[in-house]
Amino acid sequence: MRISKSALMASTVMGALAVTTPAIAQEQAAVASEGGLNDIVVTARKREETLQDVPVSVAAFDATMIETRDVTSVEKIAAIAPQFNVGRASNGSGAQLTLRGIGSSSTSIGIEQSVAVVVDGAYYGQGRIIQEGFFDLQRVEVLKGPQALFFGKNATAGVISITSADPGVDPEFMIKGGYEFKAQQYRIEGVASTPLSDTVGIRLAARYSNSDKGYYKNVTVPRNYSTLDVATGATQDNIAQPAPTWQPAEEEFLTRATLKLEPTDRLTVTLKGSYDYNRVNNSSWNYVTYECGLPSGVSQLTGYACDRDFVNHQNNMPANIAAAGFPYAKDDGALYNRYKSAAATLNIQYDADLLQISSVSNYQWNNNRWTCACDFQSSDAGTWATENSSWRAYSQELRALSQFDGPFNFMIGGLYQNTKRDFEQYVMFANLSNSLAPAGFEYLATSKDSFTDGETFALFGQAIFEISDTLELAGGVRYTNETKTSFFTQPYNNPGLTGIFRPSDDPDGLGVVTANQQFIDWSPEATLTWKPSPDLMVYGAYKTAYKSGGFSNGGINSKFSANPTDDLTFEPETAEGFEIGIKSTLMDRQLRLNLTVFTYDYNDLQVDFFNSPIFAFQTLTADARTRGVELEFQFAPRGVPGLNLNGSVNYNKAKYTDFPLAPCYAGQTPAEGCTLVGGLSARQDLSDAPLSVAPEWTGNLGVSYEMPVGEAFKLGFNADARYSDSYLASGFGNPLSMQDSYVTLDAGVRFGAEDDNWTLAVIGKNLTNEFYVTGVVDGPSTGSGTGTAAGVKADQLGFGALPRTVMVEVTKRF
Repeated sequence: MRISKSALMASTVMGALAVTTPAIAQEQAAVASEGGLNDIVVTARKREETLQDVPVSVAAFDATMIETRDVTSVEKIAAIAPQFNVGRASNGSGAQLTLRGIGSSSTSIGIEQSVAVVVDGAYYGQGRIIQEGFFDLQRVEVLKGPQALFFGKNATAGVISITSADPGVDPEFMIKGGYEFKAQQYRIEGVASTPLSDTVGIRLAARYSNSDKGYYKNVTVPRNYSTLDVATGATQDNIAQPAPTWQPAEEEFLTRATLKLEPTDRLTVTLKGSYDYNRVNNSSWNYVTYECGLPSGVSQLTGYACDRDFVNHQNNMPANIAAAGFPYAKDDGALYNRYKSAAATLNIQYDADLLQISSVSNYQWNNNRWTCACDFQSSDAGTWATENSSWRAYSQELRALSQFDGPFNFMIGGLYQNTKRDFEQYVMFANLSNSLAPAGFEYLATSKDSFTDGETFALFGQAIFEISDTLELAGGVRYTNETKTSFFTQPYNNPGLTGIFRPSDDPDGLGVVTANQQFIDWSPEATLTWKPSPDLMVYGAYKTAYKSGGFSNGGINSKFSANPTDDLTFEPETAEGFEIGIKSTLMDRQLRLNLTVFTYDYNDLQVDFFNSPIFAFQTLTADARTRGVELEFQFAPRGVPGLNLNGSVNYNKAKYTDFPLAPCYAGQTPAEGCTLVGGLSARQDLSDAPLSVAPEWTGNLGVSYEMPVGEAFKLGFNADARYSDSYLASGFGNPLSMQDSYVTLDAGVRFGAEDDNWTLAVIGKNLTNEFYVTGVVDGPSTGSGTGTAAGVKADQLGFGALPRTVMVEVTKRF
């Protein structure tokens, strides 16, 4: 397979990536035998540069680290990336991704993430991305702070950039099997990669996993959801059986095919296609009642004690109700979440003498269905819901990067994206039924039908000027023009609830909500880089970013709301600030020491909450600021080849700067700062209060060591500790949501052939078995008296992380 000019250039700096040519493998072996640091290639500016040469705060993980740490999901990236947190939610957007204390609420499916995920150069902005499994990767990069210029829209907090492996110049065949003891999960993975000719290569990869058990224990008893028929007055008992004892009992199948063509040494064409199937036995399996609103310490719904443990309390939908045709419910009422996705990405790069032209074309589709015990701690007055939502997006990006020998260069490009979200949801609660309802709707309280069609056009450019041999100035701007057309209605509402939900045929004409939104933004940035020596770089950057406004497809059209359009729509989020960084490589390339200082202001930070007095979700906007210092190091002594130490210490102060009409948390009293406004809304001033999931101090410390054993084997181990200071999981200042400081420990040991022909590994995660939450919701149907002296706080339901897991893994290469 012909190696392009760009690949030859990259090979001089890709010693840390175990994914390409034998020459690079030999370079890795030489470095390992001599000690010292490898260079790590990143693409933070959409071109290959070493980690120490790019003027961006970025944490990068190569293929070897990804494999040894078993980094196979966005959540597992968070386990090795300080200041990055992932909260897995059952509904809404499906996730709360937070970086440097900036993130997006999980409760609205219409809010795109402030932390953008980019896969093989294509933007994925939906929270459902956490359902995706990632494997056979080349590298992962965590870019901190606003990244508007190079990574499209919606990157106000940062970017998680994931690059999958390409075919190499030599045949590569691998099979890997693993077993994880806690979830009783087995996993098998295979890779087949081979050149088809001197200019064409193909790579096929697949993984299947299934677990007989799970990570969380469900403790509950049968519940009697008794219903009153509003048409006849008759009552009926409906028994909700306990959901499975162990959750999530996940089954997953992933596959990816890559075709790479290099017909000339100037042209590279890479086509990737992927498919993902994921199923679990409860969409809200990690929702834990970890703090109670009552002083007694027991749940207001179930009577179970609140505890910071890997335990939940949830029941299936009553089987007779599910079997009556409840939309998207299983006949036996079992809880579930089923996610399917497919994607295709075409990357084309042409290296001319003066220009490098790149094209990224992407199509992505996903569909998510679930049945949820949506009070998240089931009681006799339960709430169950089902949802079917789909997302489709097509995007095309073109960019040109000049390669002049002189002091001036430039980058220019454009992006087009077309999106469509379809959403339908069916909810039952309030112990009501209606025998006169359409088929399948007898037990519904309400239903929702919504869509949003979007179109984005962006132009961007950057000028790069080498003022001298050591000083470079780069400046650029992105122009974005975005339109969204949305529709929302509630086609069916139980007659007993017409005082709450606005029907589609509302006589005031408010039953159908439509919105035609347009957002226009200019996001400039500038960076001054000084490199007095090859081993030292100092940079200062001014950055801005923009995140789309939009429409909350899963909201509620409440009859208490005077303006449902205002409830369902929200404005864009913007960021602006400065960053100064020093990157150094010291002690004859044995020590890498980097320091970053940053300050960023956020205007119209999107905050979603449930306004219980008017029974409506509302997305408010607030101003916020994040300021901090990050110090990271990596040490690889030449005197001890194979030893690598790394770590970081990070301080970050993330707070609201202006949020005078913030919503009160459930049960907040006037003495705690809550005031009733107009007899309905309860408000507080959160200016200067901390953001959610925003610890002030975080850090990590890791060590890895690999050494030969005899003449044909090698032994390696790694240990990684991660520290987080305490933080509020709630974005509304609820003191009950406090997550105490914690330390997690991951470790692994591996033994195998010196040439990597086979490897036996044991990988442990969260070995301290630390329970912690990375997001929270007020328990539905708990808490009362908000804004009054008699306020009772809601139970706090946290998005719990995984407990201790230990996996044995065997890898065989051919």
